[in-house]
Parts: sequence; C-alpha cells; structure tokens
Amino acid sequence: MQYTLMHKTKPVLRMEIDEDTGTLGAIETALAPEHLPVGVPCVDGAANRKALNDWWTNRAIPASRSGLREALETLEVSSPQLLLTKCYGLSLSDQYWACPENSGLRWEDVNFFDNEFSEDVGNILFGGKRSGEAISLIAPDNTSDGWLRKKWKIIDGKRCLIKGGSAPAWQEPLNEALASAVMRRLGVDHVPYTITTIDGRPYSVCEVFITQQTDLVSAWRITQVLKQVNNVSNLQHFLNCCNTLGIPDMRGSIDRMLTVDFIIANEDRHFNNFGVVRDAETLAWVGPAPIFDCGTSLWHNQFTQDIRPHAKQPSKPFRSDHAKQIQLVTDFGWLDLSALRGIDEEFREIMQGYYDTARRDALCYGLRRRVEALGEIVRTQGKSLPPRRKTGPEL
Repeated sequence: MQYTLMHKTKPVLRMEIDEDTGTLGAIETALAPEHLPVGVPCVDGAANRKALNDWWTNRAIPASRSGLREALETLEVSSPQLLLTKCYGLSLSDQYWACPENSGLRWEDVNFFDNEFSEDVGNILFGGKRSGEAISLIAPDNTSDGWLRKKWKIIDGKRCLIKGGSAPAWQEPLNEALASAVMRRLGVDHVPYTITTIDGRPYSVCEVFITQQTDLVSAWRITQVLKQVNNVSNLQHFLNCCNTLGIPDMRGSIDRMLTVDFIIANEDRHFNNFGVVRDAETLAWVGPAPIFDCGTSLWHNQFTQDIRPHAKQPSKPFRSDHAKQIQLVTDFGWLDLSALRGIDEEFREIMQGYYDTARRDALCYGLRRRVEALGEIVRTQGKSLPPRRKTGPEL
C-alpha cells in the first residue's frame, strides 16, 4: 500500500509499506530531504532505503518487551511492525507519521498530542484480556520503546507514561523516583517521575516532555550521521556527530548524565535512552533532552542478600564499568554534593510500604556509598569540586 511519510504537516517522501510484514518497499525521490529522519542518508534526492527501513521498523515495540507475545496473540497481530501502520506510525516522541494515499488524513486530526487515543493496546500489554468489544489499535503504545511493560494514559488532560518493573524486586519505578530526587537536588534537567501502585506493585508515572512542536532524536540516530573511525571512541564519535549537526551544550549534558548514572549505579544507559530535542518545523536544535529512563539502577535485579555496594558496577554507553566511565567527565564545577545530604533517607521514604527494613537498609547504605565514592573520585581528579566541608557528614 502507498503512503506518504509526513513530518507533522510536511510531506517528506512517498513510500510503499508491505501489508504482510510492515516493512518498507519502494520509495520515491524525497520531497523534503532536509526533513528525513536524522541519520538517513540522502544523495541527489534519493533516500537510503535500508537506513529508512531500519528507522521505520525500530519505531515498533521491541521483541524483548515483557508480555509482547501474549499481547500480539490477543490483538490478533502477527508482529509489532504491523502495529505501526495501524496507528499510522504516530508517536508521542516525535512528529513523523505515515499518511495512507488518498486518505485525506491531516496531522491536526490524528496526532496524539491534541487528540484522544485508545488505551486498548496499552491495557493488553499490561496483561489485560480481550473483551467482546472491538479493539482500537490507534494508540501511541504501538511505537513505545523499551523492554519493561508500559502504557500511555491521558491523566487530567496530560499524556503520561506508566511503566512497571521486573522480578525479583520490581524496583525500577522506585529508582525512577529516586533519580528524580537526586537530579532535583543537583539542579540537573530531568523528567520528573512519581509512583503509583497497581495490584500492590509500584509503577512509575511521567508526563511526556515532547510537544507538538518538537522531536526527540535519540543518541543512536545522531551517531548515524558520520561513519565511526576505528581509533575514535564511542564518546568522541557521538560528540563529533553533535558538532557536525551544530547541536549545542552536549558536553556539559554528558558530564551531568554520567555523574547521575554513577550515583545511582545505572546499568543500562544505552544510546536509545538519551538524546537531543529539535524543533519539528524549523529543524533548529533546541538542545540536550532532559535525562529520563533511569530505572535499571541500584541493584534492581538483585535479591537483598546479593547487594554488593563495593563490587564493580557495570555501566553503559561509553565504558563497561562506572569506575572507568566517571573518568570521562570533564568538569564537576556544577556539582554540589552537600545538596545530597539526606538523600538516602528520602529514598527510604520512597521505598516505604514496598520493601522490608533489610532491603531498605541495604539500598540506602549502597546509595550512601555511591555518593561518598563520587566525592573521593572528584577530589582525586581535581576537576573543580568545591572543597570538602570540615564539619558534618556529606549525607
């Protein structure tokens, strides 16, 4: 079937989508090559079909999503890629969509920022059963990333993402709230998360930070702008791509992200959960995206007796462990560790009602040790950390 790839109201190119697989077929000369997704090469008006197809299929729910197989069976859809066309590829992360030929559809009438959407897909992804009524597949859940169960819901007129955790502790939502507290205290730009309880388990809730005027461009898309040279590190390659595109303030944003990830021992800061915001109409870069998606932290997948604060902590995306990755930070002049005094007790309150005293004690102690370790590392590096206070503890 023939579609036009749209960027908000701008026709970008005409393309064919295979109705059996959900993948792209033939594509025509780009109508607005400057509006092609970031990282999709275009030579003499001809977009690279493989790169465009990779971008399109990666908009689908990943195969690793918890409960996806059961949800697809309930929805009677064979693959997550086929869900894309059911919602025209619309997302709450950017303004791209696929308009069926001769449909007469308008962005103003279909985008999820201004219009209601169905919660059927999200409820089924959360393990809900199919009722006797027809299911609507017009939902931003069809284009949500990540492996944890999640769903979009309109709460008091705001588009909010509700996300669960994983066994054994279902801790990721609580870590999101803790990371929000850390960044609020440190003055780091971030997406605020709160906690709700569903069937006795914690879930995180955050409001969408992209608007009708903006796109979130993942770091992975940014890295596709240039070919990486063998002797150039992943960090330098990413910064080179940012410089090529003219993206401002990225070095300082990376410093803050790596610092926060060290404090919370984040294990999964991959290239698809940080990025840049740009204006969807002018294509001007707004700047680094606020930090989000911090749940896979603080021994989230460990039983209490296995929590080891002094052990090596794995990290991403630039180094394999935090002790090495924190060395990449160029400046700590913005960091005031005294602002984190009592953060362990704030975390204890966040965990209240979900964990027993033993786990709360272990996690609070681990968090305390992370902050203390950071203080020692920064003082050793001598990168503009304010002098140690001579009285009183740091926490």
